[in-house]
Amino acid sequence: MASHIVGYPRMGPKRELKFALESFWDKKSSAEDLQKVAADLRASIWKQMADAGTKYIPSNTFSYYDQVLDTTAMLGAVPPRYGWNGGEIEFDVYFSMARGNASVPAMEMTKWFDTNYHYIVPELGPEVKFSYASHKAVKEYQEAKALGVDTVPVFVGPVSYLLLSKPAKGVEKSFSLLSLLDKILPIYKEVVAELKAAGASSIQFDEPTLVMDLDSHQLQAFTKAYSELEASCSGLNVIVETYFADVPSEAFKTLTSLKGVTGFGFDLVRGTKTLDLIKGGFPTGKYLFAGVVDGRNIWANDLAASLSVLQELESIVGKDKLVVSTSCSLLHTAVDRINEPKLDQEIKSWLAFAAQKVVEVNALAKALAGHKEEAFFSENAAAQASRKSSPRVTNEAVQKAASALKGSDHRRATDVSARLDAQQKKLKLPVLPTTTIGSFPQTMDLRRVRREFKAKKISEEDYVKAIKEEINKVVKLQEELDIDVLVHGEPERNDMVEYFGEQLSGFAFTANGWVQSYGSRCVKPPIIYGDVSRPKPMTVFWSTMAQSMTARPMKGMLTGPVTILNWSFVRNDQPRFETCYQIALAIKDEVEDLEKAGITVIQIDEAALREGLPLRKSEHAFYLDWAVHSFRIVNCGVQDTTQIHTHMCYSNFNDIIHSIIDMDADVITIENSRSDEKLLSVFREGVKYGAGIGPGVYDIHSPRIPSTEEIADRINKMLAVLETNILWVNPDCGLKTRKYTEVKPALKNMVAAAKLLRTELASAK
Repeated sequence: MASHIVGYPRMGPKRELKFALESFWDKKSSAEDLQKVAADLRASIWKQMADAGTKYIPSNTFSYYDQVLDTTAMLGAVPPRYGWNGGEIEFDVYFSMARGNASVPAMEMTKWFDTNYHYIVPELGPEVKFSYASHKAVKEYQEAKALGVDTVPVFVGPVSYLLLSKPAKGVEKSFSLLSLLDKILPIYKEVVAELKAAGASSIQFDEPTLVMDLDSHQLQAFTKAYSELEASCSGLNVIVETYFADVPSEAFKTLTSLKGVTGFGFDLVRGTKTLDLIKGGFPTGKYLFAGVVDGRNIWANDLAASLSVLQELESIVGKDKLVVSTSCSLLHTAVDRINEPKLDQEIKSWLAFAAQKVVEVNALAKALAGHKEEAFFSENAAAQASRKSSPRVTNEAVQKAASALKGSDHRRATDVSARLDAQQKKLKLPVLPTTTIGSFPQTMDLRRVRREFKAKKISEEDYVKAIKEEINKVVKLQEELDIDVLVHGEPERNDMVEYFGEQLSGFAFTANGWVQSYGSRCVKPPIIYGDVSRPKPMTVFWSTMAQSMTARPMKGMLTGPVTILNWSFVRNDQPRFETCYQIALAIKDEVEDLEKAGITVIQIDEAALREGLPLRKSEHAFYLDWAVHSFRIVNCGVQDTTQIHTHMCYSNFNDIIHSIIDMDADVITIENSRSDEKLLSVFREGVKYGAGIGPGVYDIHSPRIPSTEEIADRINKMLAVLETNILWVNPDCGLKTRKYTEVKPALKNMVAAAKLLRTELASAK
């Protein structure tokens, strides 16, 4: 019985790739140094999978930024502004597309389906001249082969690549991206030919868009693409992989009828309805790659339950045609549980990170083949039973309080326009008020202080003193820059979700459970293992300290319940909305304590609300109902004069704008600049928004410093579709990943642009 891994984390168990990338970007190390770190990580990953007995080991899933950008490089689809003149795409062009450079901005970045991973959106049009410009896939295959490991090169499939792209600037929005299929398929054929010549026996095309709502024209593109590739792929095992949701019935028919494809991969964790389709008819002689081990969460697999599912599938497709697999790439989970010596032993027994999931996949494959490892299965069954019966999982008072929420929609008593009037009388802000999103640069010294306090190398008194000095520095800088509504810079926080989870019951934390979000950015998601409550105030001390340093309004900074949920590894033993309501009640207590302490502006970030939107439209309404309700629960008890802000970033918000309005926040700050001001099109199309809104005026994920004129131009575009009295001026997102040498001039230019336009607006009256 064969085993298969869809993909594997790239950053390394101790974030080796992250540090190598940042060293290279800072010009402290060479391209050769970076490539050496990457090669060592790949070799380690391939060896680990081979040693576990994995038959189908992926290659070309390792990326210096993301796999879609790798495909853009392979196809030579470089936008003209990067000055590429052909030949093999090297790091300078590759990273300019991802991060921008001193003279041109980066390409748009958005969420990868409903995960917290991001990808760089290809910019395509009829004038793009595609060419085979990155031989990375072949080089990685040869690299693994030289180590004695035969791998399966993995690609973003041609149809999904086009469906995940956007028309380039200047190209009609109605342009059919699928019309480019005939232009990119020859390059896929070239790559396949090189891989065959190098000795590859299998190849994997990831076509995750097949789980989405596709029309007949889009489905026909899959049929066309794989018919076209059939001759080139002759002699290869061709796997088409899907993940993240059920495959709809029409898409299932299309997929399982594709020519030249020998195996089909399905997510049977998030796509349980796909099981019914397989039972209803699976093509004879084809391989089924059964994704029964969850690639997106950290809970140990229920091996007995999975084995039962696999045995049923085996009776349908045949013993030699069933392959045990992960539900998706393990990129979305932490690397190895072995790196968690301090994690509570009971909770640790309930978990499986990427390394453990590889073992689970192979244990299931061996069990199906009649070689069941009884001790391993018994240990797993004991852990499953322990988790179900553990008293630390359940808090009856929390469950009762969350259950009582369902009878009300928790709206503030006064409408937003009346609240904004009351708030303006109190805050006395100028037209086009300026603010930032929350965090300021996290310096090496600051990280050291937090690390030393956590390790008990410095006293609490010394820690508080150091954080107070940092807050004071950030407050003074904002006053010097003449920003209107201030933030304290969040120096006490390593991560916006981890910080809150550490202070809430029902959460556990890892030391090295890092997961890649984009580029070198890694996050360490908390683990929600039980019912959630707030034992004591979490931010009041720091917020009141910061407010005492200035006469200007100081924002209290919180993370909203939906974002805490979506950016955590969530318990899978109850519906997600029940966990979200529990978190909402905990954050509600914090909001009300901040208000009592005199904080008049409170930001409750919901950066991940859009990210959690199900991939199928039929499931949108239910999710948005409980997600928006959770946000309203948090702030429904505050006075009219308390201004509630929220922040969202790096997703396509246009399709949920009415739900955003229904959140009933007083002010929303939202990503806008990197996505070519896509957000503004909603208002051009007539959507009326009466609350305060701050579409981001510059991209903080790029080191590039925008000029005053450029920012003023962006604000003017906003003023063309939004009322002057509701518009705020702010960056796209928090500033923690930037340096002060970038932040100071960028914010100075932002404030200057706001003042310039205030003067113009005043003189126009």
